[in-house]
Amino acid sequence: MHLHNLTWLKTRRRQLRASLTLAEARLWKYLQRSQLEGRKFRRQHSAGPYVLDFYCPSERVAIELDGAAHDCDPAQRRDQQRDRFLRNAGIRTLRFQNEDVMRNLEGVLSEIRRNFTTP
Repeated sequence: MHLHNLTWLKTRRRQLRASLTLAEARLWKYLQRSQLEGRKFRRQHSAGPYVLDFYCPSERVAIELDGAAHDCDPAQRRDQQRDRFLRNAGIRTLRFQNEDVMRNLEGVLSEIRRNFTTP
């Protein structure tokens, strides 16, 4: 089964890449061009029906940045459903608050590094 970058999500991925949040743009500066431990990251990469904020194919790790919209119960249930789908597809999800990226970027980058499985 084809899982990644499904054609029907191409327009949505492009829209999201063109309108990154401030936190996404800040983190992307440190993930792009394999700057973090030589790992290639993709932004707004889709897996199944979900568009991931960032995805590292070699580590099979998704990074999701959550803002205030994720604080309500319905959004948290959707996040849990998404995480379960990704876990079943062999993709680990790391979640960070937008505020963490803005105030403690080095801590976020350290946590991402800590979750790399290959040297």
